[in-house]
Amino acid sequence: MDWLTIFGNTASSLISPATLGYALAAIGLAVHFGFAGLLNMGIAAYMAIGAYGYAISILTFGLPWWAGVLIAMVCSVLFSLVLGIPTLRLRGDYLAIVTIAAAEIVRLLFLSTTFDEYTGSADGLSGYHASFRESNPLPEGTYGFGPWEYTANGWWVRIVGILLVALALLIVWAIMRSPWGRVLRGIREDEDAVRSLGKNVFSYKMQALILGGVFGSLGGIVYALPSSVNPGVYVTSLTFFVWTALLLGGAATIFGPVLGAVLYWVVQTLLSNILPALVTAGILPFMSTSQAQTLRFILVGVALMLLVIFRPQGILGNKKELTFVK
Repeated sequence: MDWLTIFGNTASSLISPATLGYALAAIGLAVHFGFAGLLNMGIAAYMAIGAYGYAISILTFGLPWWAGVLIAMVCSVLFSLVLGIPTLRLRGDYLAIVTIAAAEIVRLLFLSTTFDEYTGSADGLSGYHASFRESNPLPEGTYGFGPWEYTANGWWVRIVGILLVALALLIVWAIMRSPWGRVLRGIREDEDAVRSLGKNVFSYKMQALILGGVFGSLGGIVYALPSSVNPGVYVTSLTFFVWTALLLGGAATIFGPVLGAVLYWVVQTLLSNILPALVTAGILPFMSTSQAQTLRFILVGVALMLLVIFRPQGILGNKKELTFVK
């Protein structure tokens, strides 16, 4: 087996657009669940809204890439209002059902042929990269070393993604140290007690839903920056993968979502390279290469089950501050 290639591909995933997109989405989910106690099972909808809002703004309306980012954020805010006004008074398990259904509705709307002129239907959208790449301050060429050697455009995507992740972390760190953040933590623990103190619990939940949704939409944009937007990506399993990254790092922590996203993609990339190689080498003769690719999801699922059982607070979490909604 070519171990150098396997480990090189794995190391490359540390700062891949997918890793950075998951990190942003997991930060948004941490605001929802880790700090506000909102059991949102529809983070894939926010990622889809961000990616489609960005791409449609550029392809249909001819806007520059930064305007597309702003419009995607506005769309995520509007979606939060539409989703939150009728649902935020629901109990945690009912909220999970509603949000997972809303995410599927959003995906089917983008998949529908009714809006094919704007969404591309099943074909998705592509060719929206010109404006973003024209703003690249790096001269043409290839930069980096070892597994982290990319073209100027490849680095530009990663630089923007890293800056957005850093900005999201800074915002979450600042607001969670503020009185607003302390009220939000109180709502997570016992919203009736917070309500008895005269706080508008619904308003705080809505603000948390909007803030986390904006981060989720930015994650969708970063995820789609280097390639294309396809409705087949924003399925229910995407939400579960982001949840895996969140729980792995620690839901009620600042840096946990980023650590979880990095570890998730490192493990996924390692398994996706090493399992087919084991099949080819005859070490796993009882399965095919495609079956080996499926096996990695099974292994990740088992690892998540063990994590929830033995360390539900995540790697960076505190046992005194478990984040499962009561």
